[in-house]
Amino acid sequence: MSVTDIRPNMDHWQERVDLAAAFRWTARLNLHEAVANHFSLSINDDGTRFLMNPNQMHFARIKASDLIVVDANDPETLSGPDAPDPTAWGLHGGLHRHCAHARCAMHVHSIHATVLASLADSRLPPIDQNCATFFNRYVIDDGYGGLAFEDEGERCAGLLTDPKKKVMIMGNHGVMIIGDTVAETFNRLYYFERAAETYIRALQTGQKLRVLSDEIAEKTAQELDEYPGQADRHLDELKAILDAEGSDYAA
Repeated sequence: MSVTDIRPNMDHWQERVDLAAAFRWTARLNLHEAVANHFSLSINDDGTRFLMNPNQMHFARIKASDLIVVDANDPETLSGPDAPDPTAWGLHGGLHRHCAHARCAMHVHSIHATVLASLADSRLPPIDQNCATFFNRYVIDDGYGGLAFEDEGERCAGLLTDPKKKVMIMGNHGVMIIGDTVAETFNRLYYFERAAETYIRALQTGQKLRVLSDEIAEKTAQELDEYPGQADRHLDELKAILDAEGSDYAA
C-alpha cells in the first residue's frame, strides 16, 4: 500500500510525507531551534496557499497529518484554531505572496549558517566544492529589523526576486533556503550548512584560505546545478532510514 492510499481524504499527502521527513531529519542534524523555525510548501499555482508546521511543535514530533494549510492572502488566518506562529505568517506568508518561484521555503537558525550571518562580511567564498555550490547563488540581508512579523517578512521577500539566488543569508538572524520541491530545498539546506561549517572552521585555523577562481567556482556550481537526481535520492534515503526505524513521520 502506498502512502497515498493510507490517507485518501487528505490532500497533497506525498508532499506532506516529504515535508514531515525533512522536519524529522533537520531535528536529527540539530539544525532546528527548540520549537521555533518553519518550513513551508506551496500547494496552489500562484504559491499563496501552503503547508506549514503547526505553531510551536517540535520538529522531531511532526507527522504528515499535523501540517496545517495557510493562505497568505487571508488575514483571518491568524485568528483561526490552527493559526500559525505570527513570525511564520510574517516571513513565509510574505515570501509566498510575492515570490511564486519559491515553492518550498526552509528557515532555520542552524549554528554555522547563523555564525556566517553574524559576521560583518557574510560572504561565503568558494574554498571547497560545497562552498562553490553557492557561488553567485545567494543574497545577503544586512537590514535585520527584529522579529519577522509582516513588515519584516515583506522586506525579506523583496530580496529573493532573482530565481537564480535560492539562499538568503539573513544577517544577525539565520538562513532562508528556497526551492521547487521539498527534496531540492532540503538538499540545499543540508549542503549550505556543511559549506558554512567548512568556512567557519577554516577561519578558525587562522591560516590563509585557498579560494577557487571565479571561473572554476561558477563551473562547479553549474555542474552541481545539473547533477542528476541527487536531491530526490537524498530524501528517499532519509525516508528509508526513518521507515526502517519505525518512525511515525508518515502518519
